[in-house]
Amino acid sequence: MHSSVAPAGQAFARLRSLWQRWFLWLLLAMLVLVLLATVVWLAGRHEAEQMQVVLDHDTADALSELRGGLQRNAQSLNALLTETANAKRWPEMEATSQLRAHREWLRLEWRDAQLRLLAATDTPYRMRLFEQDARGAMQSDIALACTAASKLSAPAYSPSHYVSNSAGNGLEVLEICLPSEAGGYLVATYSLRDTLTELVGPTLRRGQEVIFSEPDGTRLASVGVARRTGNRVFTSQQLLDLPGVTLMFRVDGWRSEPDLFPNLLTALVTAVSIALVSVLVLLARDTRRRLKAERELADTLAFRKAMEDSVITGLRARDLQGRITYVNPAFCAMVGFTPEELIGTVEAPYWPTELAHEYQQRQDMRIGGSVPPRNGFESVYMRKDGARFPVLIFEAPLINAQGLQTGWMSAFVDLSEQRRIEEISRASQERLQASARLATVGEMASLLSHELTQPLAAIASYATGSLNLLGGQTDGASAELSMAMRRIGEQAERAGQVIRSVHDFVRRRDRTREPVAPQVLLDAVMPLVRLQAQKLGVRIDIVLEPALPQVLCDRTLVEQVLLNLTRNAMQAMDQPTITERVLLLRVASVPGRADPAPEARRWLEFAVADIGSGIDDAVARRLFTPFFTTRTDGMGLGLSLCRTVVEQHGGALLFEPNRPRGTVFRFTLPAIVIAPFELPAPALAADA
Repeated sequence: MHSSVAPAGQAFARLRSLWQRWFLWLLLAMLVLVLLATVVWLAGRHEAEQMQVVLDHDTADALSELRGGLQRNAQSLNALLTETANAKRWPEMEATSQLRAHREWLRLEWRDAQLRLLAATDTPYRMRLFEQDARGAMQSDIALACTAASKLSAPAYSPSHYVSNSAGNGLEVLEICLPSEAGGYLVATYSLRDTLTELVGPTLRRGQEVIFSEPDGTRLASVGVARRTGNRVFTSQQLLDLPGVTLMFRVDGWRSEPDLFPNLLTALVTAVSIALVSVLVLLARDTRRRLKAERELADTLAFRKAMEDSVITGLRARDLQGRITYVNPAFCAMVGFTPEELIGTVEAPYWPTELAHEYQQRQDMRIGGSVPPRNGFESVYMRKDGARFPVLIFEAPLINAQGLQTGWMSAFVDLSEQRRIEEISRASQERLQASARLATVGEMASLLSHELTQPLAAIASYATGSLNLLGGQTDGASAELSMAMRRIGEQAERAGQVIRSVHDFVRRRDRTREPVAPQVLLDAVMPLVRLQAQKLGVRIDIVLEPALPQVLCDRTLVEQVLLNLTRNAMQAMDQPTITERVLLLRVASVPGRADPAPEARRWLEFAVADIGSGIDDAVARRLFTPFFTTRTDGMGLGLSLCRTVVEQHGGALLFEPNRPRGTVFRFTLPAIVIAPFELPAPALAADA
């Protein structure tokens, strides 16, 4: 049992192997046979199509020639009509001459306006076809043609009709009617068969049949060679549209069936097919080797692609004309453009507009053979959203397998994060340095406050002692001296308060705040402000709204803020080009922040305005930075300390351009409101 199954299985395996081996060859042989039959069939079809094209072209030329002949005949008839109308008689000799020249005409007739026959001349080449009484005025074909000619004021044709003769034969004819301006008609009778003979070239009739037929296919007249048995018919037909009648002009060509002409072609196709099979065998072997090499190459390319996609360094390749041929995903993510937007471009879209010309020159130098630096070079690129970012570029030539340079490969490192870290480090260093300087200033302020307290106390004591010594004297000099001593004592006490406030401010101790009227704050600083204003020639204008509430503040520190801002304003106007120097001090309630509720918090705004040269943008960005100053003798701490004092009171210190020139510094302080109040119209007080 087992011995009989094994040979059967082996035979089946051999048959399957044999079938698999020869299946493709059988399929190829069948395809070659189909190809050969298709080529022969296409050759015959091509020949038939060529014959049909030639016949269509000949038919169109013959129809054009026929139309031209009919038009020339109409012109000849028009000349005869003119001569007849001018002579008022029928020119028999001229009509006979025309009939001799145009054999397609059978008869020429002259008729009056009622289509009655006045005169007629028959062709000399045929026996008379028409009887006199058979061509009356009521003949329908002539009537139709002449009626159409009258409407068109041009020659018109009648429908074709059959005319028999006495011998029992007949002809298919049609008439052309020409109207006369003087009244009457000239009628010419055409023989359709003679028209084909005379007006169609003999070459078209040779080996073909030329036919006049109705549009429905009814044959009217024909000339040429009749169809032979065993031939293939090629037909071409076109409409002959004449005024009053439409005929079909048809040409039937007789051609023998195309031979299996390519006996040579068949042998050639067979030889080519055998050669094709041989080439396919060789190609199959070569294809196996190529498939193996392609698989290895695909693995290598996939490995390289994975490496290129995983790196964070941008890669870009350019050819020798500067066109981008390759970019990796890291480069696309770096500049924000897709590979489709970059590949093929010469002037890259990631070049900044202001640097595009410079980069183009650098690229031209690189294409010209300039060697890039080995350690790379820095540049600035632009992302798709317009943001600029620094990059470090390394370039190397691209060399192909033949050792020829095909372009340049560039590697890009985005330096944005490195620059950001460097900027953070630099800012941290600056903050540390500023903190160290502030600590030093704090220590100096503490030391100065400690060292100056005793001399100021001594000054106050000496002033008090001097007042005691002058207490009993009443003359004028003694009174003035007593006033000076009191002023010295007051300023010494004020200096002590300032030193104590600065000491508390530096040590960040809780400072005592008290309600103070805005007028009192201004009065406290005005003596010192007036002294500097008189020295610099500045006029001081004070605008103080009436019925203003008191502010809750550290009086000494706020007075120092006012004093610092007024001094800065007057120094800003200390320029030779400024002739009119005006300092404006204004105190008002903040508009839009007043709440009618009694318990609501109110704010007062203090403004110091000058008409100096103003503050430019570069200075404005760093105006409140500690230790930044535009004066050679300044420390750069005044405005920074003023802003800190105002913000510790809960307010804000701002500045803005003055109109028409100058700068306005504004700061707000919290007000104490006991009851609601209404603000009357502002009053202006001037103090110079």
